[in-house]
Amino acid sequence: MNDTILILNGPNLNLLGKRQPEIYGHETLADVEARCRAEAEGFGLTIAFHQSNAEHQIIDWIHEYRVGSAGIVINPAAFTHTSVAILDALNACEVPIVECHISNVHKREAFRHHSYVSLAATAVMAGFGTHGYVLAVRHIAHLTARGGAS
Repeated sequence: MNDTILILNGPNLNLLGKRQPEIYGHETLADVEARCRAEAEGFGLTIAFHQSNAEHQIIDWIHEYRVGSAGIVINPAAFTHTSVAILDALNACEVPIVECHISNVHKREAFRHHSYVSLAATAVMAGFGTHGYVLAVRHIAHLTARGGAS
């Protein structure tokens, strides 16, 4: 098995730390990436970390890692609620998928309560802030038997 966890970030997450910090905090996406890399390294895993505002690019990355990787962590952002195409790509995956949201989407607007991605996800994390990414990496390590006994 490949030792790489794919971490995908959807639209507007390139503005993390600048856009609505009262909801998403002050940490940047580069900060999140560094924390995830450090966490993964402790389990002997590596990270492929990407962000795109383009749905097709996210789908292409899912296709690339759908078989043989350690797993996928995805924060699809607004695509969570709209993208059947991302759901279809995730349904073709043979690896664990952790859906990760910085905010608790269930405390927000009603349209954010529905997730197409959840239909394909092994696990869903919401409301842990950016620490949710680290927890998602740890969970994939656990699922790949790198996390030790639980």
